Amino acid sequence: MKRSLLSRIPVLAQLRQSVGVQRFMLLTGVIITGVYVLVAIFAPLIAPYSYGQLKGPSGNFGSQQAPSGAHLWGTTVGGYDVLSRTIFGARTAIVAIIIAIVLSLIIGVLLGLFSGYFGGPIDRVLVVICDAIYAFPTLLLAIVISIAISGGSSNFWSGVFSAAFSITVVYIPQYFRVVRAEVVRVKVESYVESARVIGAGDLRIIFRHVLRNSIRTLPLIITLNATDAFETLAGLGFLGFGIEPSSAAEWGYDLQKALSDVTSGIWWTALFPGLAIVLLALGISLMGESLNDLADPRLRRRGAASEVTEADAEEVLA
Repeated sequence: MKRSLLSRIPVLAQLRQSVGVQRFMLLTGVIITGVYVLVAIFAPLIAPYSYGQLKGPSGNFGSQQAPSGAHLWGTTVGGYDVLSRTIFGARTAIVAIIIAIVLSLIIGVLLGLFSGYFGGPIDRVLVVICDAIYAFPTLLLAIVISIAISGGSSNFWSGVFSAAFSITVVYIPQYFRVVRAEVVRVKVESYVESARVIGAGDLRIIFRHVLRNSIRTLPLIITLNATDAFETLAGLGFLGFGIEPSSAAEWGYDLQKALSDVTSGIWWTALFPGLAIVLLALGISLMGESLNDLADPRLRRRGAASEVTEADAEEVLA
């Protein structure tokens, strides 16, 4: 029986398989992440002001203004509206995640496909290089790339690309190793041998038969690694190597500027950007952990068995 299109979508398919706590965690993660995506898309419509706006019809906003009707979350030390910068910061974070994941996914999958399928000296060299890249700390590499790109002070695209590219370099080896291991297993299967016997070329075999059977675990890895993309971006901003406030809103920069406010009792400038980072990390982590449990047959059966046991116990008590 042919599966429907919705059942083939990775997260929706796992959501139908999940039960109990697994379903709650996965659903919570999907909802939180989905809210952030919607906020990022519709940020100009949701935010009361622009991320770099310093004054309104009645004049300048003022520095470190407490939450009020005009500024629901107050203003920063630089005179920016906290609510508006927090909302626009979601767009910066989502764009960084998308760029980092897409670049590392494309490069890592292609390298893993060809390395695992053809083998030989190139395969051994790529394996050694990918193992060596693991020794580089993500944030340190991001700082070096940020300085190389824009001298440590950057606009929206150079700041996002510096963080995204550093994540790409670090996580290409992970996608490479996963895909390569699957390709080494899949390329000796009977259907691949049959395609080769009937005269199919290597490229046709790779992209028609090997690829689709070698990327089953990638959605899990994507969700587990996506958090690092915006956390690295926030770390760059916190250390002063991020995006200029007039070019884009970025949570790490706002937190760094709010450090002196906390000791003065001004809590709103650091609270809301910090909560935004924590909640997005929580949403993506819940998705990743739930997909990890569902990818393991033992954990999936354990969750289903516990549900059956609880239902039987309720019937006995009734």
